[in-house]
Amino acid sequence: MSLQKKDFIFQDVNKLKGVGKQFTKYLKKKKIEKIKDIIFNLPYSETDRSKISKINEVEIGKIHSLRLMVKKLSFPRIRNLPNRINCEDHTGKIDIVYFNSREGYLRKIYPLNKWIIVSGKVSYFKSKLQITNPDYVTSLENQDYVIKNIPKYKLTKGLNEKKYRLISEQVTKNLPQVDDWLEESFVNSHGMLNWNNAIEKLHNSEDSKNNQSKSYRRLAFDEICANFITLSENRKRVKKIKKNKNFRKLIANNIIDSLSYKLTSDQIKVLNEVNFDLRSNKRMFRIIQGDVGSGKTIVSLLAIANVIESNYQCALMSPTEILSQQHFKLAKEIFDKENINIEFLSGKTEPKKKKKILEGLKNGEVNLLIGTHALFQKKINFRKLGFVVIDEQHKFGVKQRLDLADKGGSNCDVLLMSATPIPRTMMMSIYGDMDISKITEKPAFRKKIITLSKPEKKIDELWIYLKSQIKNKNQIFWVCPLIDESKILDYSSAKKKFDIVNKIFPGDVGLIHGALKKEEKDEILKNFLERKINILVSTTVIEVGIDFPNANLIVIENANKFGLSQLHQLRGRVGRGNKQATCILLYKESLSKNAIKRIKILKNHDDGFYIAEEDLKLRGFGDLSGFQQSGLKNFKFANPIIHNDLFKLAERYVKNIDHKINQNRYNFLLKLFDKAEIIHVQEV
Repeated sequence: MSLQKKDFIFQDVNKLKGVGKQFTKYLKKKKIEKIKDIIFNLPYSETDRSKISKINEVEIGKIHSLRLMVKKLSFPRIRNLPNRINCEDHTGKIDIVYFNSREGYLRKIYPLNKWIIVSGKVSYFKSKLQITNPDYVTSLENQDYVIKNIPKYKLTKGLNEKKYRLISEQVTKNLPQVDDWLEESFVNSHGMLNWNNAIEKLHNSEDSKNNQSKSYRRLAFDEICANFITLSENRKRVKKIKKNKNFRKLIANNIIDSLSYKLTSDQIKVLNEVNFDLRSNKRMFRIIQGDVGSGKTIVSLLAIANVIESNYQCALMSPTEILSQQHFKLAKEIFDKENINIEFLSGKTEPKKKKKILEGLKNGEVNLLIGTHALFQKKINFRKLGFVVIDEQHKFGVKQRLDLADKGGSNCDVLLMSATPIPRTMMMSIYGDMDISKITEKPAFRKKIITLSKPEKKIDELWIYLKSQIKNKNQIFWVCPLIDESKILDYSSAKKKFDIVNKIFPGDVGLIHGALKKEEKDEILKNFLERKINILVSTTVIEVGIDFPNANLIVIENANKFGLSQLHQLRGRVGRGNKQATCILLYKESLSKNAIKRIKILKNHDDGFYIAEEDLKLRGFGDLSGFQQSGLKNFKFANPIIHNDLFKLAERYVKNIDHKINQNRYNFLLKLFDKAEIIHVQEV
C-alpha cells in the first residue's frame, strides 16, 4: 500500500468530492473531521426502501418507494406557494411537493410522460396523497441505487440521509486495501474478518447493529489492542533505568510509632510495594487504589519520608486548593518532630512568598512541596526531585502529571492515588501502564456508616433528626441531583432545597454546585470546614476527595436515580472521624427492580470494589457514572462486559507481538484510534 493511498484515511473530510465549507461545518458538529471519522460513524439502523409499492397500497406517515408516471408540473407565481408535480400509476394519483426548489432542477428530474422512481414519506393534504421533498428521485435505469435497504446514520441539522450516504459510499468505495496488522491465521482462528471486509460489512449490512457480529468484533478488538499498545508503550517510556534510593526508614518508623492508631495490613503491604519500587533501579509508575477512607494519604506520606531520607525532594499534587490544604495540614502534623521543610503552593500564593518557595526548591532547602496544578509550571525548578505523588489522578491530564514527574528526570518516581474503585474487568484497560496497589481494608477506628432508606413523602420527619445532629456537633450534607428545577425531570433541585432548609435553619446553610466559580466553591467549602455553617446543600460536586471530619450525616435525594458507585462515593464524604456516621437515601415510590437492588446492596455492603463490580453488572459499562465523570470511558466500540473475551485475548496478544517487526502496522492502528499522539505526549 502506497503512503498516498494509506493517507487517504487520515485526510480532512473537505478532500472528498461534494464536501464544501458549509457541509464541513455540519460534519464537525458530529465530530467528523477526518475521513476515518466517517469510517467509524457506523449506521445504527436501516431504512427499508426495497419494495416498489403501488399508490393504492401506501400508508400515511410511512416511507414508500413508488414507480410513477410524471403527468404535470405546476410552478405557481404566487410567493410562498409550493411547486407541485402531479404523478400517477395505474392504481391512483399522488402529488410530489417542493418548497423553495428551482424550476429548472425539477424539470430535469421530473421529465413529462416518463416513468421515474420516487421514495419518501407519504402524507395526506386536502384529500390528496402527497410526498413533500422526497428523499430520492431517480430514473428507472438507476432504481437499484434506491430500491434497497439503505443504512441509517445518526446525523445532525444540515445533514440528510441522501447527502451523507453519497459521502459515506464515496469513502467506503475508495478505501485503500490495508495491509492487515493482524495475521490472517489469527483473524480466521478467532472468528473475525480482515480489516477491509469488516469495514465494508459494517456499512452495508446489519452487522453494525450486532455487537457480536464478526465485523463488529474485529473493530472492537482493534480498538482494545490500540489502547493496550498505547499503555504498553507508555510503560516502556516511564520505566526507565534510575538510581535506586537508599534509605533506612528511620523517619517513617518514628512516624508509625507516634501514630495514635495502627496501620492496617493492607496499608503495610502497599507501603512495602512502594518502598520496593523506590529502591529498585527501574522508575516507579504505580497507582494506589483505595476505597474512600482507607488511608491512602498516610501511606504516601510515609513513602515521602523515605525519599527525603535519601536526600531527594518530593511533591504532592491535588486537583483543588482545599484538598491540597488538607494534605498540607496533615503533613505538617505527621512531620512535626522531624527536620523536614514543607511548603504550600497554589495559584493564590502571594508573589513574595512564591519567590521564596521557588528559591528554596532550587537550592534544595524545601524538602516537600504540596499544592495544586501550579506545581508543574515552567518557572518551578527543583534541585533534586525524586518522588511525585498525585492525588485524585483522573482530574489531571496525562501530559500534566508526567510534566511534573519530568522535572526530576529519569530519577523521579511517580505514585498516583485514586478513590474511585475500578472493577477487575476494567483494570487492565485503564491502568495497563501502571503497577497497581489496592487498599480495601478500613482503619480500625473508622466505624461502618449506617445506611438507611426512606420514602421522600416522609421527608418532614427528618427535621427533628437534623436538629439533634447539629446539637451533637455533627455537620450535614444534603445532596440533590439537579442545580435548578426541571420541567422534564422529576428530580430534586439543590437551589430549591437550599431555600427550604435555610428557612428551617436560617444562616446555618450553604449551597454549592457545579455552576459556581471555583473561588465561590472554595469559600463555601472553607466555611463548612471551619464550622461557620453546619449544613451544606449540594449537587454531586462533593463526591470525591475532600475530608470533613465533623460531617457525620449525608442525605441523598432521588437516591434511586444514582448509580451504586456514585452513591458509595457520596456516602464516603461522611464518617471521616471516629464518630458514628449515617447515610439516608431518600427515594420516590414505585421503584424499579434495579433501583431496589442498588439500595439493598448499598445498605448491606461498604466495600467499594464489590460495589463497583455490582454497579457494572446492573447498569452496564456505558452508564457507569463514576467512569464517565472520571474520564475513564476509553472505548467507542468495545464494551468490557459484552466483549470480555476480547479484552483477555487482546491482553495476551499485545504481550506477545514484536513491536519492532510490526511497527508500521501498529502505528497505522494507533493513528486510526487517535493513540499515536498520546504515545508521543506521554514520552518523558
